[in-house]
Amino acid sequence: METWEWIVLAAGGAVLVLLAAAFWRIRRRRASLQEQFGHEYYRSVSDHGRGEAEKRLSEVAREHDELELRELPPVARERYLDEWRQVEARFVSDPGDAARSAERLLERVLEERGYPGNGDVEHRIALVAADHPDVAERFRHGHAMLDRVDGAESTEDLRKAMLDFRAVLESVLAGQRAVV
Repeated sequence: METWEWIVLAAGGAVLVLLAAAFWRIRRRRASLQEQFGHEYYRSVSDHGRGEAEKRLSEVAREHDELELRELPPVARERYLDEWRQVEARFVSDPGDAARSAERLLERVLEERGYPGNGDVEHRIALVAADHPDVAERFRHGHAMLDRVDGAESTEDLRKAMLDFRAVLESVLAGQRAVV
């Protein structure tokens, strides 16, 4: 074989190795995102397509890693749980106010834990999903129930919002990454 044939063969082999490495990295990144975000990964892929969803979730994961999340001291947890019980007790007399108070309480807990309070609910949900993927959809659903009932209050929708917010609150207060 001529020298140039060996060079072409080596270059072809190097290209194959580079393609295999790139394919392996993509599969590894995809598996990592699926594991970290759970159902949120599949929802995002369904909404935005695989490429855009993976790009978005990778950015969220990077931003999440830069957050300085902190555990709440037991006293703070108990204070929030007491406040939650008071919000639940108000549900009977004023379901709309109780559900909105529940969402505000959850937002305060998230801010105290170190999640940004910038007002963009979808972005906040994505950041929460990085640690608590099993309750991200419940957070989104609870928020949607409140948006849905503004003006024409449905007690059933408000009840669903309360249940959703309680699930998110319990997961966030536990401070552990939820298991999918």
